Amino acid sequence: MLTKELEAKVRLIEIHSNKVVRELLAGEYRSVFKGSGMEFDEVRLYQPGDEVRSIDWNVTARTGETHVKRYVEERELNLFFLVDMSASGLFGTGGKTKNETAAELCALLAFSAIRNNDKVGLIVFTDRIELFIPPAKGSRHVLAIIGKLLEFEPGGRGTDINAALEYFGHMARKASVVFLISDFLDSGFDEQMRILNCRHDLIAVPVVDRRELSLPAAGLMELRDAESGEMLVCDTDSAKVRARFEEAARQRWQSLNNRLTDLGIDQIRVFTDEDYVEDLVRFFRARERRLTGEIMR
Repeated sequence: MLTKELEAKVRLIEIHSNKVVRELLAGEYRSVFKGSGMEFDEVRLYQPGDEVRSIDWNVTARTGETHVKRYVEERELNLFFLVDMSASGLFGTGGKTKNETAAELCALLAFSAIRNNDKVGLIVFTDRIELFIPPAKGSRHVLAIIGKLLEFEPGGRGTDINAALEYFGHMARKASVVFLISDFLDSGFDEQMRILNCRHDLIAVPVVDRRELSLPAAGLMELRDAESGEMLVCDTDSAKVRARFEEAARQRWQSLNNRLTDLGIDQIRVFTDEDYVEDLVRFFRARERRLTGEIMR
């Protein structure tokens, strides 16, 4: 059972998400994530321009009029969220933590999915698999997922992306759209991403707080690694210290970006202090243009 405060938060996220989906995301989502095949819909009279291969010869012979089989896209998809809830996700200086940002992002995508009659599932992980919710349809199911994400208290503190990807690969029987949502403070998962992306549509969603990219000039500051507990004291008034911090952050994110590009995995980077709706819209539109170009070639 959710507390009243948490119920109110879930309700606000639902209202905001449905508004955004209606106005911006529903059509974008449908145009990018296609069904897995075609299914039979009906038999109708032949019309000029119909392909000869679609003629239903049995019905044509029985009625004396030329009929064709009509197929429609098999729309239903499985959409999965693999959400990193390790201790580093509790960090946030932009009004929201990284974990809260991840939950809101899942809500937007999940309501887009169920609006298109797709199923939504969830895996929460840290340095272990914490929670699995099988894919299902409906707003009640999505609200339950959002509530779980907002109230979740993980058992682990570290991050093991490789284990989460491996678990999903063994568990998923149907090709799915998979959003891997994490701050990617981990290593050694590239090969498992490559394997998973061969069968599924894997999309990486790095969640970033601005203070992970640069430090303010605030004198002596004690920094603690949320996952390992390691402490570090540094003088943030030093321009050299701040420059080294920024360069290390830049190199880490550039390395991740290069590796995802080499693996052919799309990514959407979101920030805890920004409205990421426009980032989603830009991502969907860029992806649609690219997929359309590939089909035309």
